[in-house]
Amino acid sequence: MSAAIHLQGPHAHPPSLPPAPVQYHQVGKIGEGTYGVVFRAHDRVTNRLLALKQIRRGEGAELLRHRLEAEEEGVPSTAIREISLLKELQHENIVSLYDVVHEDRKLYLVFEFLDVDLKKSMDSNPAAFKDPALVKNLLIEEKTNTLKLADFGLARAFGIPVRAYTHEVITLWYRAPEILLGSKHYATPVDLWSIGCIFAEMALQKPLFPGDSEIDELLKIFQLLGTPDETVWPGVSQLPDYKSIFPQWRPKPLAPLIPGLCPAGIDLLSRLLEYDPNRRITARAALDHVYFDDLRAARGRPA
Repeated sequence: MSAAIHLQGPHAHPPSLPPAPVQYHQVGKIGEGTYGVVFRAHDRVTNRLLALKQIRRGEGAELLRHRLEAEEEGVPSTAIREISLLKELQHENIVSLYDVVHEDRKLYLVFEFLDVDLKKSMDSNPAAFKDPALVKNLLIEEKTNTLKLADFGLARAFGIPVRAYTHEVITLWYRAPEILLGSKHYATPVDLWSIGCIFAEMALQKPLFPGDSEIDELLKIFQLLGTPDETVWPGVSQLPDYKSIFPQWRPKPLAPLIPGLCPAGIDLLSRLLEYDPNRRITARAALDHVYFDDLRAARGRPA
């Protein structure tokens, strides 16, 4: 396996910036999503590029007003959650939050600027990802070739008890089947499913399950992995959106679909895409999988 991206590298958190929005000059829009718009900004004090995320709130305001003008809406819970988690999660593989600025009823999060995301890197150098080491919220520090996670607006602290959650939490193509089938009680296994989808996408150079609706997404999963039943996934028939009239497909082998992925990689992928959340591989077990043995050997760690 050839590792195109290293998951460790030098990392330093600069001192907190003074809360003065005037010091940040917006020089271009990077992108936007449901919960915010991200701009490239120049820091007039330190003379460096930063990423400035302007948080939206409220549902009725115009897009360009970023839904922050409605004072009665308050700061959205997604912003509070993201700020809280990023203050705790200081790690070389997580994007750094430098500052939080609240002025004129607008809330800004000031991040380190990373110009390349994993999708861009895959598009510009597809050969490097034929046997992936691990699209938009996975960023790359080009100087050190370090992968960093970004956008924690919908993340939840691990210690929060399992309860009824919304099922609109994960981009459709990476959404776990238990969420697609209406479960509102889920935990970290949904993230491992998403990792499996990204892992396959890096090897295939295209999404594994590119559904255009929730039912289309489900059917694409069923066509490849087989239609789940109580044998492979105990309790699946009790999920709110499970239908006994679903088409019945048999599972297909993954290896012919992804010929560039070695047998150990296929095994890891199959464990990440396990239907039953209780049997899906954990993050720790995935890191300990034999697929990563050569990386551990290169770093002098036991396989």
